[in-house]
Amino acid sequence: MISSCSFKNEIDSNHFCQKLKLICTQENKVVYFKTSKGDFEVELFGKDNPVTVSNFLENINNNIYSNQKFYKIIIYPQIRFIHGGVNPENKLYAVNNKTLNKISPSIPLEIKFKEETKPRYKYQTKDPYETEDLIHTFETGSIAMVKRGKNNSSSTEFFFVTNEIPELDGRYSIFGRIVKGFDVLGNINKEDYIVEVQLLN
Repeated sequence: MISSCSFKNEIDSNHFCQKLKLICTQENKVVYFKTSKGDFEVELFGKDNPVTVSNFLENINNNIYSNQKFYKIIIYPQIRFIHGGVNPENKLYAVNNKTLNKISPSIPLEIKFKEETKPRYKYQTKDPYETEDLIHTFETGSIAMVKRGKNNSSSTEFFFVTNEIPELDGRYSIFGRIVKGFDVLGNINKEDYIVEVQLLN
């Protein structure tokens, strides 16, 4: 087990929310994805990943995911990765004829351990045994932010996985999971797109 004292974790979520000018939420939320293949609901882990979830909710409020394609689908025999969002390098940070109001194209990597009260920022697991103590790991329907460098996540790009993938646990900010309509995810192809994402609660 990892001791809660084994990692000096002085920076908290409020620091990064203020730095990124986010309205910081520390509650789990449910959002509704309406897509060209059908609809599904995702629970966002605001209690454990407040910075990542707050950033994602800001993106939803700004409608940056509306009418955006699932731009990359990676298919392996046992798992699919479905990528969505906006790539600022390809899109020049412009969506729907307006420039995104983003301070940075990246946010800090954010992971949470069971024995710790705060998430760890800009840290990824180095020891495979550490993953046993993670609050969230990749499972059916998990959503995570795409990485930007070693210790940062994209502020706009995300991906879903269709199965467990322990090899990636502790290396990405897993901030939610599909709770209704998972079958839709497995049918999404590259030509499909997000119609809109709405906050349900």
